[in-house]
Amino acid sequence: MKDSYGREINYLRISITDRCNLRCVYCMPMDELSFVPGPELLTAKEIERVARAAADVGFRKIRLTGGEPTLRHDVVEIVDRLSHIPGVCEVVMTTNGLRLPWVAEPLARAGLQRVNIHLDTLNESRLTQVMRLNSLAKVQAGIEAAERAELVPIKLNVVVTRGYNEEDVVDLARTTLERDWHVRFIELMPLGGPAEIAFSHYVSTQESIERIQMALGPLFPLNDGEIVGEARLFRLAGARGTVGFISPVSHPYCDSCNRMRLTADGRIRLCLLSEEELNFRDVLRGGGAHQELVTLFQRAIWAKPVGHQLKEGIHPANRTMSQIGG
Repeated sequence: MKDSYGREINYLRISITDRCNLRCVYCMPMDELSFVPGPELLTAKEIERVARAAADVGFRKIRLTGGEPTLRHDVVEIVDRLSHIPGVCEVVMTTNGLRLPWVAEPLARAGLQRVNIHLDTLNESRLTQVMRLNSLAKVQAGIEAAERAELVPIKLNVVVTRGYNEEDVVDLARTTLERDWHVRFIELMPLGGPAEIAFSHYVSTQESIERIQMALGPLFPLNDGEIVGEARLFRLAGARGTVGFISPVSHPYCDSCNRMRLTADGRIRLCLLSEEELNFRDVLRGGGAHQELVTLFQRAIWAKPVGHQLKEGIHPANRTMSQIGG
């Protein structure tokens, strides 16, 4: 189904929890922590019902997010349910990787195809500062587990934050010389309570590109420089992997956006950087039939805004990234 601006909407990101086992400074400020009570989270069956309605209106790719999705005790069941829905071609996940040594193989057997792993730096001391994680080895073990389970190609998501890890983009980009990883550098977005951090610690894509090229040489554009998904992709000379840049602030990709988001408490968010939402949980728990969910998706897609309003100084304040699902 296309929205009112002619964009084909076929990619659903489903947050299955707002809880996380990390406390990244730009996402989960320690003094603002609150979580959705367990009974208010969608169950595995409810998630499947929403996904089946989504497939009926043309969604083909599903990404599970959080918080940290592997914290759900029924995450394997959720993947299994979603991977058997007719019309769904891809089921993938974004994770911090810490629990992958235990769940990567079961997730792969259940039908998960790929993972994106969040890692902001390879420097141990800065890892503690920005992600509040005390061991790089834990993420490395998760990456290795994902590779053993063939949840590949590995994509590393790096949120670039001034004063924390802006210099570390060089070391992370360098990993693509020897590893067939896709390392993607993401601009900070102002969301919820941590928005002020995004404003004061923002690093533009152009600055990261210049820093990488100064240290490692030219980045050669792929796909004629066009956006693939949400990233512009490049390759260093002789590299096995790729370097990507996701630039929602400096170079918005709203005109090609094909995604919507289901929050862990059952709201469809029409745009990541907008507060507009439609409540699916009330329909599910009010006895709504499948066709009602389909109709609600059709309404949501048609109401999807043309883009965000960051340039006008308007940013969403009602949810943090961990509450939306990225």
